[in-house]
Amino acid sequence: MSTKPDLLVISPWYDVAMEELDDHFTVHKLWEAKDKAAMLASLADSCVAIAGATACGADIMDALPRTKVIAHHGVGYDGVDVKAATERGIKVSNTPDVLSDEVADFALGLLLATCRKIPHADRYVRAGKWESEGNMAFTQRVHGRKVGILGLGRIGIEIARRCEGFKMDIAYHTRSQKDVPYTYYGDLPSMARDVDFLIAIVPGGASTRHMINREVLDALGPDGVLVNVARGSVVDEAALIEALRDGRLGAAGLDVFDQEPKVPQALKDMTETVVLQPHQASATHDTRLAMGRLVMENALAGLAGKPLITPVN
Repeated sequence: MSTKPDLLVISPWYDVAMEELDDHFTVHKLWEAKDKAAMLASLADSCVAIAGATACGADIMDALPRTKVIAHHGVGYDGVDVKAATERGIKVSNTPDVLSDEVADFALGLLLATCRKIPHADRYVRAGKWESEGNMAFTQRVHGRKVGILGLGRIGIEIARRCEGFKMDIAYHTRSQKDVPYTYYGDLPSMARDVDFLIAIVPGGASTRHMINREVLDALGPDGVLVNVARGSVVDEAALIEALRDGRLGAAGLDVFDQEPKVPQALKDMTETVVLQPHQASATHDTRLAMGRLVMENALAGLAGKPLITPVN
């Protein structure tokens, strides 16, 4: 009989990192279970830790009353009922820092791809249009422009630092002003009105749902570019589609969507003004391995009665 503690994994992440869990835990994969309720019932008296990259609600916590720690795989933890966990004395962790640089790199790459139409140019060459139609239409420069960053946490700061390298004029909007050398806006539409590019990197959840709405998109304007590497819920997707379709917004680079992996067909059809990505801002081997190991280290710390490395509550 194994003496390793029982760990329930709600949803998968990078398989190389997940394999390392076996060295320390008896791992139970909920998403593979034909009868999830039966698996939870079988673990009711033994499971002491939960991990996953998706939602974890009070129902799962109640089904596993011996749980001591929930190790969430991801920076955003809006799917975890932290209040319910705290009430039950369960420690919750996430995986910040290890992916900040990766997401910031990707955000700038997505901005460049959208403004310089890099995916469009690739299709132009492959279709033989360079030979048959000549040079592609000019695109929009990135360096020296004004960028507004919605959210200036760990990743937002790294995005700003990269924008400095592109000689950009940097502004930001958060709930309160920070001690940084960038222009602060207490009002999001006002910032959108004054910038060329808007990059969203705030957490998901009720407090940020549809922060980027029709008013913000109209303020950004027909030459403006939106880049979303935050959560799909941050943007009013219907309003975004309308703004792009009507020409009230210039372009968008999107890595996240409201009902992902389902992406509205209208966005797929906008091949000239929209760059779409499959929520992959942190998806490199190095970063996903580091994230997975941090999940494991948090779970081990919590079970040992030690402070979590990256606590949420």
